[in-house]
Amino acid sequence: MKITVNSSKAVKPATADAPRPDVVPLSVFDKVNFDTYVSVIYVFRPPTPPNAALEAGLARALAEYPEWAGRLGVDGRGNRAILLLNGEGARLVEATADVALDSVLPLSPAPEVRSLHPSEDGAEEVMLIQLTRFACGGLAVGFTAHHLVSDGRATNNFFLAWSQATRGVPVDPVPVHDRASFFKPRDPPRVEFDHSGVEFKKPEPAAAPLHSEAGNNVNDEVLVHKAHFSREFIARLKSQASPPGGRPCSTLRCVVAHLWRCITAARGLHAAGAATTSVCIAVDGRARMIHPVPDGYTGNVVLWARPTAAARDLVARPLRHAVELINRELARVDGSYFGSFVDFATSGAVEAEGLVPVADAAEMVLSPNIEVDSWLRIPFYDLDFGGSRPCFFMPSYLPVEGLLILVPSYYRDGSIDAYVTLFSRHMDAFKTLLVNGPTASVPIEIGPDTNTTGKITS
Repeated sequence: MKITVNSSKAVKPATADAPRPDVVPLSVFDKVNFDTYVSVIYVFRPPTPPNAALEAGLARALAEYPEWAGRLGVDGRGNRAILLLNGEGARLVEATADVALDSVLPLSPAPEVRSLHPSEDGAEEVMLIQLTRFACGGLAVGFTAHHLVSDGRATNNFFLAWSQATRGVPVDPVPVHDRASFFKPRDPPRVEFDHSGVEFKKPEPAAAPLHSEAGNNVNDEVLVHKAHFSREFIARLKSQASPPGGRPCSTLRCVVAHLWRCITAARGLHAAGAATTSVCIAVDGRARMIHPVPDGYTGNVVLWARPTAAARDLVARPLRHAVELINRELARVDGSYFGSFVDFATSGAVEAEGLVPVADAAEMVLSPNIEVDSWLRIPFYDLDFGGSRPCFFMPSYLPVEGLLILVPSYYRDGSIDAYVTLFSRHMDAFKTLLVNGPTASVPIEIGPDTNTTGKITS
């Protein structure tokens, strides 16, 4: 597949008057998140609107979401801490592919898919979009968006707004831009939980490796494996994970528990004496906070649960044990926890202690831990520019060892796809365990899968 870039331009908000530059401080949830871009790819079969119609819709959407037409700025300490609503625009790239769409579907999580979305290298924009037209008339829409501006749910709301503006229908949900009112500290503040060792940490020395395993394997090959989990297998997992007569376990929790156990066993951590492992799971605070945040809020509202276990215990005990660990930690990240985080992050302690976010985009090796990005509840397949809804959606290729991304399957039948990234020396064992489970108790039909390779570099 050869991609040819034909044009690149800035698309500014469709407003009658030039916007007055405004400065919006990032919220405590924005600043604690990953300081990096995230890229995703949507694919549409023909017919699709022409690029001119998509560009006009984008300009109207940017008028509703001025954040994505702005720029990130720094504070007096040199930290990214503000949004400049200067109306400079989002970057729109137009490209063509020399093949028919069906010849490359389903797309594999390989380095080549990066050609379907704009590169962030040297970018000043916080939103970059690429429209790639295939020989058959199909269309790939690749987004590269900065995570400090919003979380996945809010970013997808912008994608939906763009599609709605292109069709000429009202934007829904209505965007809520206020990044200050929802996250004020309580009076009096109550820091009830430890945040200096959870969301924040002391900076590591410049010469220290990101992780001991990374230091020993900085050039080790990494594989990205995509596994398809059928509804039938998920149902069997739920039956194992749920207490007898109790509430059925959710899809997210049972699948994450199964993957956590399989990855831990594949890495051989259960044979490493007192080794421990944790799974980092993003928690959306919109409905959990004492004062709920509207669905249309445009920023980040995410913290993380980190269930932890002895590796040997995690692998030896049944799936239900791992689910219980996950349930306990997810329940702990409740409204009180979110309130405690706000009180701590606004107390001045972060600055006084010289703390930095634990969320580190430069960390390329997560072993002995894993990190889960669950996008199962984000309505990616609702995107409709006026021709049809996507026939395929995927995250871009991202070779971070230990990263799991869960997305709804393009079959749209309740099945899911899991993108799992591990060192090559662990992948074969992981595949076997994925089929049989660490205790070889449950067969699984995982369906089509894809492996691609990358390199961990220092």
